[in-house]
Amino acid sequence: MNIYSQISANKTKTWLIIFLFVVFITTILFVYGKASGYGLSYAGIGLIVAGIMTFASYYYSDKMILGMSNAKQIKKNDNPQLFRIVENLCIGAGVPLPKIYIIDDSAPNAFATGRDPKHSVICVTTGILEKLNKAELEGVIAHELSHVQNYDIRLMAVVVILVGLVALLADFFMRSLWYGGGRRDREDRNGNAQSIFLLIGIVLAILSPIIATLIQLAVSRKREFLADASGALLTRYPEGLASALEKIAKDKEPLEVANNATAHLYIANPFKGKISNSWFANLFNTHPPIEERIKILRSM
Repeated sequence: MNIYSQISANKTKTWLIIFLFVVFITTILFVYGKASGYGLSYAGIGLIVAGIMTFASYYYSDKMILGMSNAKQIKKNDNPQLFRIVENLCIGAGVPLPKIYIIDDSAPNAFATGRDPKHSVICVTTGILEKLNKAELEGVIAHELSHVQNYDIRLMAVVVILVGLVALLADFFMRSLWYGGGRRDREDRNGNAQSIFLLIGIVLAILSPIIATLIQLAVSRKREFLADASGALLTRYPEGLASALEKIAKDKEPLEVANNATAHLYIANPFKGKISNSWFANLFNTHPPIEERIKILRSM
């Protein structure tokens, strides 16, 4: 498969999913507003909450993620080889040198975070430094720099906010029903229509957090494919990343500091749980099947 066509296809699919996400949230706000009697004011509340969450996430999400991961920043003298690899790839990618962090854990993994290329972080585990050779490590770093270059780090922060917003709106709607049902207009002649919206709203409140999470995971999986292709283009050596993914997949040690909130950031699933071939189970995976990623890389 041509690298450029892989990059183009994944960009298109990702933005299509984001568009559907926005449509989904707009529909939820409309139904909740109709069902509760708040009308457009419900949408206003949702937008205000989203704005506050976006601001906080934009400026502080990277610090929270690094704190939860017990990651420590290092200087060039601490690991000159790692710094040289990152510096050389940054020159090739045309991005500023990110801050470099290390997690003291023997499980091989890595991730990128930040809000843009000027405020980005590359984080690797001690395990990945010990278990990969230079070409494989270059493939992993190129993959993470591609997340930075493609603004995946910002996109995924936005998606996480949207998922949180959906859950918050659902909870707010159900509580408004529990504590009196909101400001329903009892003089509304179209009471039957409102009852229908109420029923639809309850169903959406139950299902929408699950649907939003599925959309988040779908976006995450598409961005992994895109970063694989972009990383291979940067190094001009897809086999380096393919071989690195192979070694990471064979290593069965889970990453102790990973959690559900940060799992999607890593280059490979940090939990090392049982992998199912069921299409339904794969819907809830944070990453695409690693075998498929290796196959695509080796076909480039």
